[in-house]
Amino acid sequence: MVVTLEGIKAATPRALLLACVTLFLSIHLWRWLRQRSSRPLPGPFPWPVIGNAAQLGNAPHVFFTRMTQKYGNIFQIKLGSRNVVVLNGDSIKQALVKQAADFSGRPDFTSFQYIANGDSLAFGTVTDWWKMHRKIAQSTVRMFSTGNPQTKRTFERHVLGEVGELLQLFLDKTHEQGFFQPMTYLVVSTANIMSAVCFGKRYSYEDEEFRQVVGRNDQFTKTVGAGSMVDVMPWLQYFPNPIKTIFDNFKKLNLEFGMFIRDKVMEHRKTIESSSIRDMTDAFIVALDQLRDKNGLSSGKDYVPPTVGDIFGASQDTLSTALSWIILIMVKYPEVQARLQQEVDRVVDRTRLPTVEDQLQLPYIMAFIYEVMRFTSFVPLTIPHSTTADTFFMGYTIPKNTVVFVNQWSINHDPAMWSKPETFDPERFLDSSGVLNKDKTSSVLIFSLGKRRCIGEDLSKMQLFLFTALIAHQCNITADPGRLLTLDFHYGLTLKPYPFAIAVSPRDDLKLLEEATKQAKEVS
Repeated sequence: MVVTLEGIKAATPRALLLACVTLFLSIHLWRWLRQRSSRPLPGPFPWPVIGNAAQLGNAPHVFFTRMTQKYGNIFQIKLGSRNVVVLNGDSIKQALVKQAADFSGRPDFTSFQYIANGDSLAFGTVTDWWKMHRKIAQSTVRMFSTGNPQTKRTFERHVLGEVGELLQLFLDKTHEQGFFQPMTYLVVSTANIMSAVCFGKRYSYEDEEFRQVVGRNDQFTKTVGAGSMVDVMPWLQYFPNPIKTIFDNFKKLNLEFGMFIRDKVMEHRKTIESSSIRDMTDAFIVALDQLRDKNGLSSGKDYVPPTVGDIFGASQDTLSTALSWIILIMVKYPEVQARLQQEVDRVVDRTRLPTVEDQLQLPYIMAFIYEVMRFTSFVPLTIPHSTTADTFFMGYTIPKNTVVFVNQWSINHDPAMWSKPETFDPERFLDSSGVLNKDKTSSVLIFSLGKRRCIGEDLSKMQLFLFTALIAHQCNITADPGRLLTLDFHYGLTLKPYPFAIAVSPRDDLKLLEEATKQAKEVS
């Protein structure tokens, strides 16, 4: 057979056309087979207009966990006009870690648009700019908390000093009132620690402006929590009804908080010296301005306020909620409080205060903290996600821009993972030698996973450890016997315990804490 050049030239267009048609048909056949092989997502029957909103009740995470018994770990509900995929159990790691790129978006919820004018890192969607922005935020938080021995000691002094102020306030309130509600003071205390890190100053517990700014937590978490009616049926904001009132308050609180943060950033811009970084806000100004200019973004846009707002707002809400649960559980289970005191007394004598370096020698305190996180699951569902592309997931086809709820509670209360999950038992995290079981602690899900994992996780755990160790070392806490002590909660982005009353008495004089408070003020 003789092959001529003319023959090759004549055959080439036909071969190319045939190859293109074959590829086109192959792609369509693959898509058709994939869709045909995927199953429709199961889920409860939705009602017209409201979908499944009425079924969520006051504890959507519990409803979702109960639904897994019927539909499995992945199912679909309808909220208003939106389809929502709910992830539970092992489907969470599959989505957030193994298929992270497909599940790292944020839905275009109405409430999200009012948080930092849509520029929030926590509530914004993933872009190339977002990735660079998050990387800088993560390294800056680490630099001012746990990044090196010097910053770790400085952060530790902030915590020690603020706990000293808080305990003295608790003692004063006990002396004046007998029993008092601690939650407002815990919010201010936590916010003061982050204020010292972010702005280089703290505020008085009686400062009305500061209390008003940080007192937005309850309203904020109710409005942005998964299943919030503001986002389920946003059209309710346009005529008088209870949802409109909630949404109007939410917008007002976000505006006030945004103004507070912008004022702090403007003050820093007026006095900043790039050769001397005073606090986290200075660090963000230098790093984000450089990143913005390098990428040719709008020179008129300031990315520092929303970033500082995320760090300051998210940390003080999450941590103040965690501290409320820690105190509530210590008084609910006095035998646990006694065990905490016994361990810290064994390791730390009365001539000094507990430090971060004591953590490895205090496994029961760490076990207690992990059990508080697991048992309360005080962040029951993460901030809602959305899919960034059409994705094939665990046998189901999920379209782009589908809202995704991640039920962390289902992991923390899975009877296949935890013996008697509804029982509070720190011992579950200790092995037979009394050593902390790292496989168990890593199974607790409270700070999310993957691309959206909380950048302040290490900082938060360090603060929770210091707070718990110091409280156990320095005082006794008792509950008001005249009031029913309940573990019930208000649902939102974080689960907040119902108000409770306590009394605090010192185990020793507070001279050590008074000295720590004085040193912390000198550092500030």
